[in-house]
Amino acid sequence: MIRHRRTAGAAAALTLGAVAMAVFGFVAPASAHVTVNPREATQGGYGRFAFRVPNESDTASTTKVEIFLPENAPVGSVSTMPVPGWTVAVEKRKSDPPVKVHGTEISEVVSKITWTAGADAAIAPGTFQEFPVSLGPLPEVDQMVFKALQTYSDGAVVRWIDPPNPGGEEPATPAPVLALAAAAPEAAPAESPAAQPGAAEKSDDGDSGLAVGLGVAGLVAGLGGLLLGGLAFARTRRENATAVRDDDPAPTTA
Repeated sequence: MIRHRRTAGAAAALTLGAVAMAVFGFVAPASAHVTVNPREATQGGYGRFAFRVPNESDTASTTKVEIFLPENAPVGSVSTMPVPGWTVAVEKRKSDPPVKVHGTEISEVVSKITWTAGADAAIAPGTFQEFPVSLGPLPEVDQMVFKALQTYSDGAVVRWIDPPNPGGEEPATPAPVLALAAAAPEAAPAESPAAQPGAAEKSDDGDSGLAVGLGVAGLVAGLGGLLLGGLAFARTRRENATAVRDDDPAPTTA
């Protein structure tokens, strides 16, 4: 009797586990989404970024990718890198106020970039593709949110447009986000000694003392040299005199 109950309980547990796996497998599958890489940069700088687009469909391929640049964070310089098999189209809009690039004001900025796949270039199931761009100068904002549209060969369109939700759950279709950090402040020039009270006097005193010390040392060295030179000269004269006496012929007698 007890054995029958245990067997029935185990069967029920296995059945519930299988149902739970099936339910969670269909309700919350592991998924990837469009991202920008790297995901962090510095305000005011330039950078090379790539929009990474994975294909989430099991049967269709990705044929078009559209990236919308944020209106509240315009970028003055945007250029794309060729992607084999894909064509690119760049759309612009008016910017008010204008964006400054190297001191020049630009009234038109890029608003949208569209990549379209050619024959046999679509992103197949189970693969991904990167679309590189160069951006700069990066705006002085905390982040840039790039809305993206991903079109499949079967006509389906996935809208990756949800903004981030700090402290909450990740949105179902999050938009690519680039976090921007403030540029490090330039180092202030060190204060010159002359600007400090009394620094000039201290410097002059120190220089004078050093000069006097060097002068005394030079004088002592000079006197020592003269003394050694005089001793050497006197010794040489004595040696010469002795040699002359030794060389004189002996006196002869008449």
